[in-house]
Amino acid sequence: MTESTAQNEPSTHEPSTRADQSQRPIEVDVKATETDSAYGNEFSVYSASLTSSVLDYRHENGRRYHGYRDGSYLLPNDDKESDRLDMIHEMTLTVMERKLFLAPIGPSPQRVIDLGTGTGIWAIDFADQYPSAEVIGVDLSPTQPSMVPPNLRFLVDDIEAEWAYESPFDFIHARYLAYSIKDFKKLLKQCFKYTKPGGWVEFQDWDSMMRSEDGSTKGSHIERYSKEVLSAFEKAGYPTQPGPNLEQWFREAGFVDIHVQKYRIPMGPWPKDPYYKKIGTWNLLQGEPGFESAAIAVLTRFESWSPEEVKVLAAQALNDVKNPKIHPLYDYYVVYGRKPE
Repeated sequence: MTESTAQNEPSTHEPSTRADQSQRPIEVDVKATETDSAYGNEFSVYSASLTSSVLDYRHENGRRYHGYRDGSYLLPNDDKESDRLDMIHEMTLTVMERKLFLAPIGPSPQRVIDLGTGTGIWAIDFADQYPSAEVIGVDLSPTQPSMVPPNLRFLVDDIEAEWAYESPFDFIHARYLAYSIKDFKKLLKQCFKYTKPGGWVEFQDWDSMMRSEDGSTKGSHIERYSKEVLSAFEKAGYPTQPGPNLEQWFREAGFVDIHVQKYRIPMGPWPKDPYYKKIGTWNLLQGEPGFESAAIAVLTRFESWSPEEVKVLAAQALNDVKNPKIHPLYDYYVVYGRKPE
């Protein structure tokens, strides 16, 4: 398990040390651009019994996809994808300076839910850090580990369907829901309904359009990849840039004391600053399998691409990312708000 020992209660108004620098351009490591070479106890309990509808996975183009609500999530759920998600978890901890979240939830949360828990790694870390809390992780796939903290259980459920929890939560957490949720406004209204008065909700999500501060991605394969894949997801009904809209959606749902923190996440080890260089390296590592895994289902199912064409596009994008003269990055948003007393 990833060790997360930092305190998770920043001031509502004070950004973190790194976030303080969010408006300054990220300096390129000039040395890297001088060459054209590439950068070389208890078992989990599930809400649904493990019937054929849950475990009858779809196998397609060499990847495995969820069986429950087949087709509603377009990324794989196999071991290769689980490894990638765990890498993104470590990258995010680096970005947020070892904090699992930013909301000022206090030292003793009682009921907590992690929406779209994936491999369950965030929920496991949180349950370890807050042993008094009852923690629930929800996902379409039962791919989480069996041996987890005794205060954690995993449920197989669709978070876009109507919720039916017996009692509300004092902290609701979600991250990386871009590409997977069709109606963020409805989801946040459900979060508001199931949050205790005075409780907190935090979403962490992307503006998935890759960009560069120096224009180096213009006309590149990585720019084409972003446009093709994001356009396909949008046409299929999935918002791909929820991050910049979260503040407004929180406000419309009824939350108050809303706080927005934006981080920049480079792709590749091109930054000079060691902090950004480490993040960029993690991002490149997850991107090696990630470019293909994000694109292959949506482009073959909805845009009539062949698997071979998708693999070529992903390989071209990856080659651009490994080019030290191209400096792509994403914006990552952490937004939290409180339900009024």
